[in-house]
Amino acid sequence: MTRVQIGTMSMLLVLLVATTQAAVVRSFPPFEQLQSLENPNLRALIPLADEVNYRLPNETNPLHYDVHLSTDVHLGHTLFTGTVSITLEVLEATQEIVVHARQLANFAVTIQQLEVEAAIEQTLDHEYEAEREFLTLSKSGLSFPADTKWLLKISYQGNLRTDNGGFYLSTYTDEEGNTKYLATTQFESTDARHAFPCYDEPAKRANFTITIKHDPSYNAISNMPQNVAASSSGVTVFDTSVNMPSYLVAFIVSEFVYSEGELNGLPQRVFSRKGTEHEQEWALTTGMLVEKRLSDYFGVKFAVPKLDQAGIPDFAAGAMENWGLATYREEYILYNPENSTINTQTNIATIEAHEDAHMWFGDLVAIEWWSYLWLKEGFATLFEHLAVDLAYPEWNIFQIFHAGSYQSALINDASPYARPMTYFVQKPSEIGLLYDSVSYAKAGSVLDMWRHALTNTVFQRGLHNYLVANEYSAANPTKLFEAIALAAVEENYEVPALVTDMMASWSNQGGVPLLTVERNYQDGSFSIKQETYTNDKHFTSEKLWYVPVNYVDASNPDFRNTEATHYLLNQSQISIPDAKLAAENWLILNKQSTGYYRINYDSQNWQLIIDGLINRPHKIDPRNRAQLVSDLYRFATSGRASHATLLTLLTYLPNEDQYAPWSAVNSVISLFNRYLSGDSEYENFQFYVGELVNQQFDKFGVNDLNGEQHLVKFTRNLLINIACLAGVESCLKETKAKLQNLVDDGTPVEPNLQSQVYCNGLKQADSQIFDFVFEKLMDSSDQAERRLLISSLGCSQDAAQLHKFVSSSIDQTNGLRVQERITLLNPAYSRGEVGLLASIDFLLEHWEEYALLNTGFGGINPLYNDILGISAYTVNAKQKEKLQELVDLVQNSTFVPETLQASVDANVAANDEWLKVNREPLMSWVSNFRNSSAALNASFLALVLCLLASKLF
Repeated sequence: MTRVQIGTMSMLLVLLVATTQAAVVRSFPPFEQLQSLENPNLRALIPLADEVNYRLPNETNPLHYDVHLSTDVHLGHTLFTGTVSITLEVLEATQEIVVHARQLANFAVTIQQLEVEAAIEQTLDHEYEAEREFLTLSKSGLSFPADTKWLLKISYQGNLRTDNGGFYLSTYTDEEGNTKYLATTQFESTDARHAFPCYDEPAKRANFTITIKHDPSYNAISNMPQNVAASSSGVTVFDTSVNMPSYLVAFIVSEFVYSEGELNGLPQRVFSRKGTEHEQEWALTTGMLVEKRLSDYFGVKFAVPKLDQAGIPDFAAGAMENWGLATYREEYILYNPENSTINTQTNIATIEAHEDAHMWFGDLVAIEWWSYLWLKEGFATLFEHLAVDLAYPEWNIFQIFHAGSYQSALINDASPYARPMTYFVQKPSEIGLLYDSVSYAKAGSVLDMWRHALTNTVFQRGLHNYLVANEYSAANPTKLFEAIALAAVEENYEVPALVTDMMASWSNQGGVPLLTVERNYQDGSFSIKQETYTNDKHFTSEKLWYVPVNYVDASNPDFRNTEATHYLLNQSQISIPDAKLAAENWLILNKQSTGYYRINYDSQNWQLIIDGLINRPHKIDPRNRAQLVSDLYRFATSGRASHATLLTLLTYLPNEDQYAPWSAVNSVISLFNRYLSGDSEYENFQFYVGELVNQQFDKFGVNDLNGEQHLVKFTRNLLINIACLAGVESCLKETKAKLQNLVDDGTPVEPNLQSQVYCNGLKQADSQIFDFVFEKLMDSSDQAERRLLISSLGCSQDAAQLHKFVSSSIDQTNGLRVQERITLLNPAYSRGEVGLLASIDFLLEHWEEYALLNTGFGGINPLYNDILGISAYTVNAKQKEKLQELVDLVQNSTFVPETLQASVDANVAANDEWLKVNREPLMSWVSNFRNSSAALNASFLALVLCLLASKLF
């Protein structure tokens, strides 16, 4: 009955309450922007270097490093000593040798010419330039002729860092409550120079022999297997590595334990702290399977003799692709089948696949310079999904790709100032800025577009060509494009233009295209126009792309073949005269939403699509259904389509049961709710959302079931969140009861429902329940659970509870880890006014203490970061007044830049503009929806009774 009722209601509402969009949103509020997961340490914007050259001179080149390190980390000591012997070649005659060094001291330097009889070892002078971190080595009267080889030896001292960068100290508490120490590494992009002086650039490849002296009670692991014959008690020597960049070197000195296995001829191990051995199996199994799928896909064997994966208690980056020794946050490698979630399981698989893909893209073939960061991160983003799809095809993982990376890229690429994928950088601080949505999400989405457009066969062969032609060296995008072009020739596949031109049009310019489709309903043809999409529809640009397209219509709704059938070849418009579309059939471009662009249709085709969704939604691919929702939200809020079109389209949702569409809907509903939750007519919005979600919420329920398809569990969680947001009574009642039963009786909440139950339960919780969850966080040793609990505690709507929560960030006596302390405020201020005001009140009192918290390597000051975050959620006068009080208090401090006020004002103004443009048409529509619903319910009931009476008589 609901299905018929909603369909009838939708068609009537199109006629009754169609509205138009008159104003334009200049920019989307900043809290709509999504960030990269792998490297969460966002850097402050720093102007590009202009005159000073931060690149090393090219007169010399490393061939081999022999690195000796000594550490007493077992005692918690930070001092380490080292000696590095670098075999180098002189390419051009020079008077000096320049290498990188960071935070090292007490240098003693000698050099000896090789391949010369009776060569004398000579002492070199050294000068250090802190700005470029150059260690310049020379000696009066000594020159280094071209085509000679030398052995450079440097002894030095350093200290293990505590900011999770370079060679650093990590701690944890063992099962007996003892503090344990370990030393580990995180060298990307420019921190290898902290562990030993080196040529710290990605194209400066060499072989490495690592020796580590440590306490015999500890063990050491590195990129290569241990050289057992050369090692002794307390001295671990490793086999000489393959030729590789310095930033991929890694070593760990610890008491870690491991599980091991072998597949495809490659031994693999998973390392973590004692007591977690039973949580290593999933990562080990997945690692072996993913490596097999990747090596088969590329047709290139894994290049080092073993692969270790290690979980680190303190780890700022999500994971790191050190060749043969990948490192991870614990939560991304440890999986407990009894209490870990489907989200944790999926994260481990995708992040492990991401790092494994790097073993080919980034490790086997390095990038010539960091300006091409996307050339490795884009492939890793693509293959974190494609490799998992090959390993676990039943997961339907590309719905997650579409909901995550693909949507993130489109959102972040909508700025008129969006940077291109290839982007010039020099300084370490500039390099850090590239770890963003463009290098990861956009690059992965663009590569996936070409995989579909040119066919997987051509793409796969092109990657094989690229890897084989450039192995053990460094490459640039042109080499990739040429390898794919060669593959097209080898496969006898016709391309409409030069592959280099087509693909470079996406890597060399920022932004994303908007395709506008206009149909001729008389002759069945249609045209496609391209322009740059930004959130300001009046913005103009001369940019054009080589855009691959395909299409499908209602007469033959086959979304399987995603190969491009037509192209916009760097041209603004094309016509498809032979489409012969029936006027009553919907038309949809971009099968499976694999092309990286947004698509707007004429109003009649939008209505045909809406009718098709309401009547037969599953005839349209789930990813296309998701993109229709996402695109229409952007078009409605930027004045390109009416709010009525979007809100009417969403009325098909009672028949939607797939993850990607509900993820898109969840984003839209959450954004609307963020602005409207304090509105005087908010109940009308809740009613509308309740009508959308009720049927599927009842179907999926709030109980986790064994044997369900992978994405069912993700979809259920979305439905619970949306239903509780809408105030659906059964949702609120059941989530609260589950949390109450945990507190009262110890009845565990199913792992896959914990996030939803904790969050929605805490919205209604008394102090007893809140304190229970708070103490659970402080006592937990499970990193994934800790992250979930931090997020959930911010859901509270009680000011006193939230004050306790955010204040714990600066309490150094509690159980919070270093990297967790700066993550507490966001879950509070992003969940509503109570949390936002509680966060401001906390900072008003403790802003200096909060500003001094450790941000990890290169991180933005947490005070500045969270004030900007709070401003992004500030939507009314009360909130503005409190925020301004905080800005006035801190803006002259050294913790925030002079631009703080301007940045805050810009965010608040964007929110004001959004409300000015969107509030009235939204609230008018949902009000009419509610009133029409009541009338239709009464008339529909009367019709049913009449029909029933006719049957009875």
